Amino acid sequence: MPKAPSSKGRGVRSAGEHRPLAQEIREDEIVSRFGRVRAPTQRHKKQKHAKDEDEDEASAPGASLKVTGSRAGKNYVDPKLSRTILRLAREQQEEMEREKAELEAEADVAPAPTFRGMDELDDEENEEDDEDASLDSEEDEVYEDPDYAELGIDPEDQALLERHEEEEEQALADEDAGRPHKTLADLIMAKIEEADQGNNNAETMDASRMMPPGINPKIIEVYSKVGELLSRYKSGPLPKAFKIIPSLPAWEDILYITNPEMWTPHATLAATRIFVSNFKPAQCERYYQLVLLDKIRDEIQENKKVSYQMYEAIKKSLYKPAAFFKGILFPLCEHGGVTLREAAIIGSVLSKVSIPVLHSAAALLRLAEMEYTGPTSLFIRILLDKKYALPYKVIDGLVYHFLQFADKSKGVEWTRTRHGVVGERRMPVLWHQSLLVFAQRYKRDLTPDQKLALQDLIRVQKHPGIEPEIRRELASGESRGDMLPEPLLENDDMSI
Repeated sequence: MPKAPSSKGRGVRSAGEHRPLAQEIREDEIVSRFGRVRAPTQRHKKQKHAKDEDEDEASAPGASLKVTGSRAGKNYVDPKLSRTILRLAREQQEEMEREKAELEAEADVAPAPTFRGMDELDDEENEEDDEDASLDSEEDEVYEDPDYAELGIDPEDQALLERHEEEEEQALADEDAGRPHKTLADLIMAKIEEADQGNNNAETMDASRMMPPGINPKIIEVYSKVGELLSRYKSGPLPKAFKIIPSLPAWEDILYITNPEMWTPHATLAATRIFVSNFKPAQCERYYQLVLLDKIRDEIQENKKVSYQMYEAIKKSLYKPAAFFKGILFPLCEHGGVTLREAAIIGSVLSKVSIPVLHSAAALLRLAEMEYTGPTSLFIRILLDKKYALPYKVIDGLVYHFLQFADKSKGVEWTRTRHGVVGERRMPVLWHQSLLVFAQRYKRDLTPDQKLALQDLIRVQKHPGIEPEIRRELASGESRGDMLPEPLLENDDMSI
């Protein structure tokens, strides 16, 4: 069968044919010196051709003259317009240099603000401002007030305020559980009275609401405006002067100037977010005890409930659990004035938010050691329902808490008959419910003696619906200290 004729021309050398050795050597030398050169594509050829035409036209005689006609406005600028552009650019550059020199001169003369931590808060402020909506015109006017940058505290005043803060922290550490509750206004008024006794010539800022002594009047004016804004705040970014309060040494005095009693629930939520994020636990405890607790109780007393914003503020406060227990929960239970409605709202937040195990155990032990009130049983039941692994010290403390009512005369309620005759003292249903939850969750952590003591307890403090359940839970399950059966090995003979 004859070979098929090639489609290539006769004069075209195929790729498989050998070239002369001398030609290959020359090509190899060129490649080693300059690299392999690729033939230009059609697009590159067009670009190179257009570039050559532009260079030829630019080098042609008369190219520097004014261009008119169809080429005017197509990559061509006449000399007069070029001179105008260069002159304007030079004038703008000189003006920018003059402004820069003036700003540097003013920076050398103007005093630097004495607020600390403003640079550290810039990133957080920018993130919060992006999330919030814009304020009203009045709120923007206060937020963009240039006087905020001029605020300052004298060194002597700052040292005095820092000394006051140290004294307050020391007093907080030494404060016992029996001391009556004080608000932020009470503490500030006590300072004012001390200053008036030491200096009879002190100025009185306002007869209706006296301001803390030793603070620059400009600061009082600015934070009074901030307080007015917070009294009608709904949404949007907060003023920068308010955001830097956590970095100030005398933050309690500054916070008092803003009049927290008049804050809206929206402002309370925004303030709680800022303070929880920037305060230390001890400072958060002071804020909760002096501001947030009073706001919660006042709203419940007025509306019989809390708003959504206030409920969220309580949830945010639990991000510092130690400060929450010391600043809100324990003061409520210690003073005995907590109502069941207040306990139900606070307990609802406790049941929905995760709390660290150690904080929960410490709170249970503290509640068990307090003088008994009805809401105390509610908080104990909610914390027990979290099913945390509690230390034996907490278990023993809870057992003693329940056993202190083993005497019939220790009940907190009187039973009444149909004829209105008062009978024996008894414990409320909340107490029986907390005992039932304790028996259900931690019956394996109780010793046999503790189980017997609790069974004797429910014979004294009876409840027809809950008592059988408690008895059944205590009778079932293993006890702490019981000997566990040894596991059988694979080689053990089962027939023995």
